Amino acid sequence: MKAETDIHESHPDIVKRLKRAEGHIRRVISMFEEGRPCLDLAQQLHAVEKAIAEAKRQLIHDHVDQCLDVAANGRGKPTRAVVSEFKAISRY
Repeated sequence: MKAETDIHESHPDIVKRLKRAEGHIRRVISMFEEGRPCLDLAQQLHAVEKAIAEAKRQLIHDHVDQCLDVAANGRGKPTRAVVSEFKAISRY
């Protein structure tokens, strides 16, 4: 059974955000290897964490905006499937 393609308008922006976070994570790893102070490390890890959390928030909001709107207007997946998906994504 083939997975359904679910690409939204916001996905390219989310990918850009995650690629920046990926680069930031690489830099933080280097900072650890360089023996940088714990305060610097904690600050940078916090920034990475915020970037990833923002990507997740954008994904969930986009899903709610697009997928639930489609279901509410009688297009796309059956309402029961959309509600089930919404319950699953809301756990994150």
